[in-house]
Amino acid sequence: MSEVYTVKVEEGKPATSDGKPSVGPVYRCIYAKDGLLELPSGLESPWDFFRDSVKKNPDNQMLGRRQKLDSKAGPYSWLTYKEVYDISIQMGSAMRIRGVNPGDHCGIYGANCPEWIIAMEACNCSAVTYVPLYDTLGSNAVEFIINHAEVSIAFVQENKIPSILSCLDRCSSNLKTIVSFGNVSATQKKEAEEFGTSCFAWDEFLQLGSLEWDLPPKKKTDICTIMYTSGTTGEPKGVIIKNEAFMSEVLSIDQIIMLTDRVAADDDIYFSFLPLAHVYDQIMATYCIFKGSSIGFWQGDVRFLMEDVQELKPTIFCGVPRVFDRICAGIKSKVSSAGSLKSALFHYAYNYKLSYLEKGLQQHKAAPLFDRLVFDKTKQALGGRVRILLSGAAPLPLHVEECLRVTSGSTLSQGYGLTESCAGCFTSIGDVFSMMGTVGIPMTTIEARLESVPEMGYDALSSEPRGEICLRGNSLFSGYHKRQDLTQEVIVDGWFHTGDIGEWQPNGAMKIIDRKKNIFKLSQGEYIAVESIESKYLQCPLITSIWVYGNSFESFLVAVVVPERKVLEDWAIEHNFTGDFKSVCENLKARKYILDELRSTGQKLQLRGFELLKAIYLEPSPFDIERDLVTPTFKLKRPQLLKHYKEQIDELYKEAKGTMA
Repeated sequence: MSEVYTVKVEEGKPATSDGKPSVGPVYRCIYAKDGLLELPSGLESPWDFFRDSVKKNPDNQMLGRRQKLDSKAGPYSWLTYKEVYDISIQMGSAMRIRGVNPGDHCGIYGANCPEWIIAMEACNCSAVTYVPLYDTLGSNAVEFIINHAEVSIAFVQENKIPSILSCLDRCSSNLKTIVSFGNVSATQKKEAEEFGTSCFAWDEFLQLGSLEWDLPPKKKTDICTIMYTSGTTGEPKGVIIKNEAFMSEVLSIDQIIMLTDRVAADDDIYFSFLPLAHVYDQIMATYCIFKGSSIGFWQGDVRFLMEDVQELKPTIFCGVPRVFDRICAGIKSKVSSAGSLKSALFHYAYNYKLSYLEKGLQQHKAAPLFDRLVFDKTKQALGGRVRILLSGAAPLPLHVEECLRVTSGSTLSQGYGLTESCAGCFTSIGDVFSMMGTVGIPMTTIEARLESVPEMGYDALSSEPRGEICLRGNSLFSGYHKRQDLTQEVIVDGWFHTGDIGEWQPNGAMKIIDRKKNIFKLSQGEYIAVESIESKYLQCPLITSIWVYGNSFESFLVAVVVPERKVLEDWAIEHNFTGDFKSVCENLKARKYILDELRSTGQKLQLRGFELLKAIYLEPSPFDIERDLVTPTFKLKRPQLLKHYKEQIDELYKEAKGTMA
C-alpha cells in the first residue's frame, strides 16, 4: 500500500431535495492534519517580510538585470536589499507627497524588472493597494482597469507610456500621476498635463521623496492587491487579495518545502520571467524576498530567454509547460545528434534512473553515477545549478515531466492554482514520483472537496471520486472588486467553486481532468472563452457552423467548420474544380480559402493572436442531432464533437505544426 498524503476532516453529503448536488469528503494535506496554517501574530503586511530580510542581509544581492553593452546584453548587475529598501521607502514618501494615501490604488504596468518590484514594495510600505495593469486582456483592458479600480497613480515601463497617454482622455478623472520606469520626454509631459495628469521620470519622482517619514500602520486585513483576471467572458474581474491571504500562501510554500525539500536561502537565485502581473510570479518573488534570496530578471525577449538563464545560473526556476517542452525537445535533439554510442549511453542511463525513480528512490539517490556521467550535461540546459523546479499555469504533459525528473538534476513540483487562490492551492511533492501526472495535494492553508456535476456525469461520492474542485481556507481571495454578484456565483456556503473538474487519486493527489464551463487554457497559460470566439467567427459569411477546439497541451486553436454550400460550390466552378461537394471540402486550396477568410474576420473583430485559427477541417454535412453532435436547441456538444472528430483534430495539429516548423 503506497503512502496517502491527505486526511479526511469531514464526511461527504448526498444531494439535497432542493437541487444541491452531492459533495465528497473534505480533505487536508497530511502536513496540516492538526489545523490549517494561520498567519503568526506580528505579521501584518508583506512589507514585514522585506523589512526583516533587509535587517538580516542588507548587503545581499536582491534584484538583478543584465547590463546592455553596445546593444548586447552583458553580465547581471545587482541592487542590494538595503538599496532596494531605501529606494522603496523614498518612492513611498513621494507617493504620499503626491496625495496617494493608505488604501488608495496604484497601477503597475510593464515587464518584469527591478522597478516593478520596487513599485510593489513602495505600495507595501505605504499601505497602498497595487493593481497590475496588462494588455494581454485586450487593448482597452488597461483603460478599463484604471477606471474600474480607480487607480490614481501608475508606475509604467518607458515604452508603455504612449499607450497610457492614448487613453488618458478617458481615465484622467482617476489617474493623476504617471511615473516612468525610465525617462519621459517633454512632449509626453505636456500631453499628460493637458488632461491634468503629471508625468515623471523615475529619478525625478524619487527626488520628490525622503527617507525620513513615518510609514503608516498596516493591518493583515488591508487589501494587498487587486489582480484582474481574464478567467471568463465579459469584462476582466478584479480579484481582491488581502495581506493575510498573500502572506499565508508564502508561508505555506515555505512550510511544504521545509518538510519535503530544502527551503530557499540567501544563497539561492530565482529567475523571474513569468509575468509579474500574474499572481504566480508575484508570490514566488515574495517568497524569495522573505528568504533573502536573489531575483534575476530576464530581458523580456523570448529569443534570449535561455541565454539569460545561462548567464544567471539560477537555483530556483518556475516555468510553464511550453517552456519545459522546449527544454526537453532541445535535450532530445542534442542526444540524437551526438552519435550512436553517446545516444545509446543516454537512453540506457535514462531508463536506469527512471526505473529507480519509479521504485520510489529520491531524485539524488536514484542514479548518482549517471547523474555525474550523463545528466550533469543535460542539467546545463537550465544553467547547471537548478535544485527546485516548479511548473504551473497548465498541465505538464507526462513525457515532459518524466524527462525533467530524470535529466534536470532537480526535484520537480507541478502545482495548480488560480488568481482567486493566491496562486498554488495544490502542489505535488517534489520527490514523490507517484504524484507524476497530478497536481498533488492541497497546500497547508487550504481544505478541498469535490462537488458532483451530474450533467457531465461526474460523481464526487463514487469509488473514483470526480467533480468540481471546491476550496476553503486562509489563502483565498476576498471577492471580486465591485462585483458582489460574481462573488456570490463562485463562493457558495463558504466554498470557492473553481470551475475545474478534478479526480482524487488513491494516494490523495488531485488530477485535473476537465473544465466545468467552456473555458480552457492554452499551453502558454492564456484563457480561451471558446463560445465568444465562435460567435465572432460565425460572422464570416462563408460558413454556417463552427466548432473551435484547443486544449492546455497545445498553444493554438483549430476548428471543424461547416461551409456555406453555395459559396464553396461557386468557388469550385471559378477555380475549374470538378467533383462533388465532399471532395471540394477535402481540397487543400478550398480549406486555405475558408481559413484565410476566417482569420481575416477574426482580425477585423479584434481577436488576439492566439485566438486566430491555425488549421481547419471542412465538414460537408451540418452538425446534427442524429450523430449526437448538437442538442435539440443546436448547442454544440463538445465532448461528443471531440470524440467524433478526434482523428481529424490530431491531423490538424500535426499539419499546423508541420507548416509552423
